[in-house]
Amino acid sequence: MRPIAIACLAVWLAQAQSSKTILDLQQFRQTNSVHFLTKDGKSGLATLINLNPSVNAWYVLKVAWNGGPESTYHLENPKPATQKLLLQPSGLVIVEGGNRCNCELFAGDTLTQAKASRTIYQPLCDGRIYLRNPGVGRRSTLEAAAEFLRDRVWGGEEIIALGHAVLGERNRETGTIEARSTEGEPSQRGGPLAARIDSQFAARSLASNNLGIGLGGLEKTGMAPGQWYPAEGIPGVWVSILQPNLIDSAILKSYQTIVNRLDPVEASALCYLVAFDLNQVDLGYALGTDHPRVGWSERAPAQMRDPNIPGPDGIGDTAPLVSTGLVAPEFAPRTVATFIGGFKRTHGAFKYGELALRNHGSHYGFIEEGVVFSTLQPGLATIFILSDGSVQMKTWTEADNQLLARIKHARQNGVPLVEFDDATRSTIPGRLVAHWGPGNWSGSEDSKLRTMRSGVALQQNGARRFLIYADFSDATPSAMARIFQAYQCRYAMLLDMNALEHTYCAVYRRTGTRLAVLHLIKGMSELDKSAPSGEVLPRFLALADNRDFFYVTRRARQEVKP
Repeated sequence: MRPIAIACLAVWLAQAQSSKTILDLQQFRQTNSVHFLTKDGKSGLATLINLNPSVNAWYVLKVAWNGGPESTYHLENPKPATQKLLLQPSGLVIVEGGNRCNCELFAGDTLTQAKASRTIYQPLCDGRIYLRNPGVGRRSTLEAAAEFLRDRVWGGEEIIALGHAVLGERNRETGTIEARSTEGEPSQRGGPLAARIDSQFAARSLASNNLGIGLGGLEKTGMAPGQWYPAEGIPGVWVSILQPNLIDSAILKSYQTIVNRLDPVEASALCYLVAFDLNQVDLGYALGTDHPRVGWSERAPAQMRDPNIPGPDGIGDTAPLVSTGLVAPEFAPRTVATFIGGFKRTHGAFKYGELALRNHGSHYGFIEEGVVFSTLQPGLATIFILSDGSVQMKTWTEADNQLLARIKHARQNGVPLVEFDDATRSTIPGRLVAHWGPGNWSGSEDSKLRTMRSGVALQQNGARRFLIYADFSDATPSAMARIFQAYQCRYAMLLDMNALEHTYCAVYRRTGTRLAVLHLIKGMSELDKSAPSGEVLPRFLALADNRDFFYVTRRARQEVKP
């Protein structure tokens, strides 16, 4: 073959790879096309794609009018368990049980007007489905400045790393330890497992002025360290606080070859935890309007990045899908809590270690509503929700790919902080907890790892399972592992870090039509806004955000076990 022909072939292959879309990643998608003719004589071809029939939540509708360009619409089915969308020449048919509703979308300019509206979730077909429209995700001043430095300023990443070290110290807290009175304390029955603490602190209390979730007054007078207290007026939600230096010494002395010794600063730094009873609530996940992205992370070694494709999955953006950065309308009335997701794509790949040298640098994977945005990679800590609603956490393997058709949501972020050892029936730290580079724990370039961090874990107490979100005011991964060890968690992973906006968590208490927004740490309230009426507009629930997040919802038909 002539050199010119070879060069042309190389260009063609590169263009073929780069032209891949996110729709091509959906291996379980089902596609149906029909020719249509409207009453006013217009004709064309319509194509409906169910992106994952096992989840049945997201569809893409393509409409190509004869003589005109093709338009694409991202549709959301708010009743995936009972309702299905079908395509016919007059438009959509929405089937629910024995009922069939005809929705004549191709008549007039229904779709054009819906897409032109400024409503992020635009109702269609009498509110039976939604068209997802793009919105502008809110970002804090710190986030905007960080992105400007990364994208526009030479050496910006080093400037940001220095700022992170300063911010970590700014958020550090220590609790007040005093003698404790047990009078009026609530029963711990039915809650999560308490942390194992040193016996000398069993009769002491730990108090914080920054806990934002009400506990019937106990948040002001002090809490037994490591014990769980029910959130006032929010069934199935529990709160705890702890410092690493109060943990049982047997835990602090264990696994010293894989966990770093804690210095006095992080040993005394306060950790806030909130637990959700998975017998009463469900978990969801949503991408932000901008993050995480799907292109290459510059952390991945150059030899692991293919210059012929825009990202590790062959895509550089998520069009034609729309990420809203907002809890969907069908979930908003039942939302119990929201908390921040994981790293942005900028830091969501490995620069060092064995994971950096395989699978294009092991970029973190994520899935929303059964749709793969970034492939789940083996060896990474993964939290995922199956189509039956069950929540699981584990280190992903190639064999786990058999679950993909049933995965509703998933998020990967680094490697495990703790795992469960079946042989000893105990919680053990992850093998890379003390390894900054191979664990991709992030921090400053000179390996200063102590900063504000957040993590998520699973714990089991008898037949009850609890999802635990934890905010560490100033910690390394080693301190995080010790805390999750103390609470006897089955698995735990890092989420995000460095500032209150990156570790945000809010729970919601409803009284009639009134909504109270309670933040795990009071300072997180600065991330919300207020309406002219004075009503709080919470992040993720009322305001679209640029960052990905998790949301906890009350089960629509829950049967709470006694």
